[in-house]
Amino acid sequence: METHFGFIDYLVFAAYAILILGVGLWVSRDKDGHEKNAEDYFLASKSLPWWAIGSSLIAANISAEQFIGMSGSGFALGLAIASYEWMAALTLIIVGKYFLPIFIEKGIYTIPEFVEKRFSTNLKTILAVFWIALYVFVNLTTVLYLGGLAIETILGVKMIYAIIGLALFAAAYSLYGGLSAVAWTDVIQVVFLLLGGLVTTYLALDTVSNGAGALEGMKAIYHAAPERFVMILDESNPEYTNLPGIGVLIGGLWVANLYYWGFNQYIIQRTLAAKSLKEAQKGILLAAFLKLIIPLIVVIPGIAAYVIINDPEIMTRLGVSALENLPGVGTADRAYPWLLHFLPTGLKGLAFAALAAAIVSSLASMLNSTSTIFTMDIYKVYINKNSSEKNLVKIGRWSAGMALIIAVIIAPLLGGIDQAFQFIQEYTGIVSPGILAVFIPGLFWRKTTNKAAIWGALISIPIAMYFKVGPKGWLVGTGFEDVFPSLPWMDQMGLTTLITIIFVVIFSLFQNKGEDDKKGISLSPKTFYTTPLFNICSFAIMIILIAVYSIFWK
Repeated sequence: METHFGFIDYLVFAAYAILILGVGLWVSRDKDGHEKNAEDYFLASKSLPWWAIGSSLIAANISAEQFIGMSGSGFALGLAIASYEWMAALTLIIVGKYFLPIFIEKGIYTIPEFVEKRFSTNLKTILAVFWIALYVFVNLTTVLYLGGLAIETILGVKMIYAIIGLALFAAAYSLYGGLSAVAWTDVIQVVFLLLGGLVTTYLALDTVSNGAGALEGMKAIYHAAPERFVMILDESNPEYTNLPGIGVLIGGLWVANLYYWGFNQYIIQRTLAAKSLKEAQKGILLAAFLKLIIPLIVVIPGIAAYVIINDPEIMTRLGVSALENLPGVGTADRAYPWLLHFLPTGLKGLAFAALAAAIVSSLASMLNSTSTIFTMDIYKVYINKNSSEKNLVKIGRWSAGMALIIAVIIAPLLGGIDQAFQFIQEYTGIVSPGILAVFIPGLFWRKTTNKAAIWGALISIPIAMYFKVGPKGWLVGTGFEDVFPSLPWMDQMGLTTLITIIFVVIFSLFQNKGEDDKKGISLSPKTFYTTPLFNICSFAIMIILIAVYSIFWK
């Protein structure tokens, strides 16, 4: 179902594109004849204020996988998927209080660089190669694929052309300008993202209420589909394997969130570019508050779409065109693009700009972080140890360009994924437990050794794959199926992390006979001191979360 754009829609989108490119290129310019050095390009001269950090964190995080994938999961299973967003708000507070002080004190460019300072060059290289592969072959390709799918659905443009267009748009300012261009344009991107998303949500709810407004629409979808407003699923729910009840709050979701927000280069890089630790922590708070409202723009539209297509009266009112490209079982990710079809002229352009902002800002962030890791952790260490600052910037641009070309080639091959958001989380969950199980002891337990960390990271993969066998049914009928437990994948992540941490602890104690490791980090209560503002805002966020879960528990 192609969405018909009017002249005003194209005008709105063109204004958005010109604004982003203009700001990106203006910020990218060399100021007063000063050529960019590595710190300028990769860490924005360590000059970002809190509001730019918070905006950029959200713009980098919210992408097609949220707008398209999470709306699809909202359509398929309901509000329970919002736990990813609401629990992320709490995770951000933990990262701001306990992780950032250590990272910023070390003065690092990349997470692999921290690994080298705490453990060894060998482990740093292993993780650097892994992260580059993950960003190029999973993150970049998935964002391009979902973005291309959305544009193909909305505008009728062939997917390959949509993918190339998105790639060129992101490359136009991010490759030249580096993190400065990415972060400052993200401030604008997040405005479009939130405004366009809220407009889509309002009009979807207004459609449900037949013009009586969003509040009436919210009441209507709650009464029409109360099962879609249950946060803690029980085992009778067919989606329990994706969101296993109370295990979401006390189990594997913590693995996904702590890994993503604490040790993911394209997220944490914004905070490393802050003017100061306090500025970074204020940016974290802004992102946490924004996280509380994200489900309104990425989950509620999916639930509204579910109610609309199951209500004959509303479907009759929308007309014959509403029957085209309907979301349904196996095609839940069509929900958000399908809704855009019904927006009025002008607002279609704004909603499409919001979707483009989400896609392009994430692409730009991933490109910048991929090039940062390659340049600082691979090229500078193994290829050209004496490289000039100017050459490092050039290599950063070239490596980002190559990563983008590879992703553009692979992205069209990802067809046929339903509920893409869940798919990404599940398969990232094979490797994230091992990384988290290395970092947590490495940060907070001085006895953790390098060999224990390396073996822990390696052994976590077969542990994760052991838990993967049962629920996938790969050995059904062989007589070995009882050897492999059938657990929800989120529980698999939690158990893999715990087992790997236990392994790392025992190996470390055995190797160093209980002595502190020579690279262990000295911590004190002063390390984790936070301002009264940070503490008050953190408690406010926790109170809001308790209220939300109390209302929608079951």
